[in-house]
This record gives sequence, structure tokens and C-alpha cells, in this order.
Amino acid sequence: MKTNLIAAALGLSVAAGSAQAQDVIEMTSAFGKNLPILGTAATDFAAKINSISEEVEFEHFDPGELVPTLEALDAVSNGSVDAAYTTAGYWQGKITAASLFAAVPFGPEAGEFLGWMLYDDGAELFQRMYDENGYNVHVTPCGIIAPETSGWFKNEINSVADLEGLNMRFFGLGAEVMQRLGVSTSLLAGGDIFPALERGAIDATEFSMPRIDARLGFYNIAKFNYFPGWHQPATMFELLINKDVWEGLDERAQNQIEVACLANITTNYAEGEATNFAAMIDNTENNGVTIKQWSPEILETFESTWNEVAGELAAEDAYFKEVWDDLQEYRAGYKTWGDTIYLPRPRN
Repeated sequence: MKTNLIAAALGLSVAAGSAQAQDVIEMTSAFGKNLPILGTAATDFAAKINSISEEVEFEHFDPGELVPTLEALDAVSNGSVDAAYTTAGYWQGKITAASLFAAVPFGPEAGEFLGWMLYDDGAELFQRMYDENGYNVHVTPCGIIAPETSGWFKNEINSVADLEGLNMRFFGLGAEVMQRLGVSTSLLAGGDIFPALERGAIDATEFSMPRIDARLGFYNIAKFNYFPGWHQPATMFELLINKDVWEGLDERAQNQIEVACLANITTNYAEGEATNFAAMIDNTENNGVTIKQWSPEILETFESTWNEVAGELAAEDAYFKEVWDDLQEYRAGYKTWGDTIYLPRPRN
């Protein structure tokens, strides 16, 4: 009996030592855990890594609990927060090229984007961007979604002229296009959008996919929902970890984090694909929403304006040009495959 008690005590001691040795990483998310697809991607990642690793444990925090959404990059870099689940498009005001690693207007959809990121030069350019701009972070692609809606409007938009003078929440590089077309844009975090719509501070908004936007209640105020999401054909999400924290992890823990992110990319994408059509049906049948498609003429204007913006940004910023040229070279090669292999989608 005494031997068994000693063995049990030793076992408890070893277990306690293991728990103490485990690295706990506090991770802020750009999206609240109540948000489907966006918010669940961060909590799902934490669950994945915590279920497979004995070396590291991630503790998830909603926006504002540690730092506001738009301050996460600086907070991770300076070490006041260990990690952040977010998207590089939020740093466009700090780094001109950042949105090229988040969402590119008229750019690659999810499969093509992942190909560039994981099997071409994307991931290396992604890390270099942070390094060369003095940010002390390690970046890992950790989620992706299919196209978003193009926006929620209080009034129907029948021409580009109808956009002039609107105040609109808009994300990333697409905001540069809208500004050229006479729209005054602002980048608001998800939780700030509905109040801004409600009090009339903004006339329209884009945020994400139909199921996510439904959770935020945009349909209560803006009844016209436009497609396709030309500004975000796919959106990439990142896991930022303070570089000192990252380098303090052993190789096994680093590999586990990368594997959990790859798994998270799969489930994040699949959740969006599986659950948005029900939200669209609910919007039209129960919430009084009219789903609209941009006319070919308006889409042409968006695209030609984007091409002007991209050319000017490339002329102004050497790193933007390097990334843009690399992505364009990849896309030219991908076109051989992408334009040939897929069946055309029937329009019923």
C-alpha cells in the first residue's frame, strides 16, 4: 500500500511538473467568439492546438479584452500580447502591401490564394513584409473564407453615380476603389458597425459573409445586399505570434501550431461554404432583404478603377510592387490550369 501511495505521489508530481512546463500563449482575436465563421475560426484554432499539444496551450480572448482589434499587430510586436488571430488587411494604414495577404480585389479565390501562399512565394513574402517593417512577429496563415457579400445599402444602387457621397464602412484595398468613386470610407471593427448604421454615421457597409452579417443585424437597417464580393474573392486570416515567444518554443510546438493552422484553414473554409446559403434564404424570406447583383457595367468600373489603384500603389511602394508582381506572375501561370479544368457553373 505504501509503495502504491509513493508511486501515485510521484505520478502527481510529474503531471504537475508537465503542466507547469507547458507554455501558455494569450491570444487576442479580431472577431468575437459569438460571430460564426470569423469568430469560431479563432476558438476552433485554440481548441485544435490545445487538443494535440502538451508543449503549448492557447488562451483565447475576444476583441477588447486584451487590446482593441486594430491595435493587435503593435501589441503582439511589442510583447504586451503573445499572439493574435486576425487578418493583415487591418494593417493597410501601416503597411501598404498588407492587404495583398488578406484580400485582393478581383484577385484569387480561396484555392488559388492558398496555392500561392503555401506552394509558391506567398508565405515567404508575408513574413518578410513584417520583418522589413520592423515588426517583431512570426506569421502563419491560419484561416480562409470564400467571397464575401459586396455590401449592404439602405437604397438601391443602379449606377456608379448612386455611390457618390455615401459614407460606408469598407475593408482593405477595396476601400481605395470606393474612395475613387466618391465614397467616403472608414474601417470599423465588427461590433462598431451596427451602431454606426443605426445612428446614420454610415449609409452602407460591407463586413463579411451573409451568415456573419445576419448575426450583426445589418438587414434591420440596410435592405439591399449586393453580390458578388469583388473586393474580397477570398479572405486570408493570420496567426501572429510575438517572435521572441515563437523562438522560445521548441520545434515540436512550432510544428503543432502550423499543423493546427492548416487544419483550421480547412474547417474555416468549409463552415463558410456549408452555412451561408441558409442565411441568404432567411434574409429574403423572413428579413425583407433584396439580393442584388452588380451590373456588368458597374463591375467593369470597379475593376478598371482597381487596376488604376494597384498600378499607383506599385509605383509608390517598392514592396507592394514586389508582392504584386509575384502574385501576378503566379496568377498568369495558374490561369492555364484554372481556365481549363473547371466546369462552367450553370445559371438556373
